[in-house]
Amino acid sequence: MERPVRTPGPDHPITIEPTASRVVVRAGGEVIADTTRALTLREADYPPVQYIPLEDVVGTALRPTATQTYCPYKGDASYYALTTADGDVPDAVWTYEKPYEAVGEIAGHVAFYPQHVQLAVADA
Repeated sequence: MERPVRTPGPDHPITIEPTASRVVVRAGGEVIADTTRALTLREADYPPVQYIPLEDVVGTALRPTATQTYCPYKGDASYYALTTADGDVPDAVWTYEKPYEAVGEIAGHVAFYPQHVQLAVADA
């Protein structure tokens, strides 16, 4: 089955900019990511999403899952379970390992579903 590939534009804008502040992600009271190199992705009328460099996430906090989804603007997404002191939260984190060229900057970054973490953007 052929999947559509769409390019961001006026009807569905996507912008990616370096986040001007430090981003700290906590789960279960523990810091699982801390970076000054996050990217803010704004897509259409969705809330902005912080994409964190994978290397700035505590390695033991993520475990790959078999889940995959597809976005016609970004490509194939794969998922991680978030490992916390309270147990695993399945598919709480996603990444685009090989995103489409229009959003290529997010390669090597992960994003967290906000209902599973406390994400703070503060002065660096």
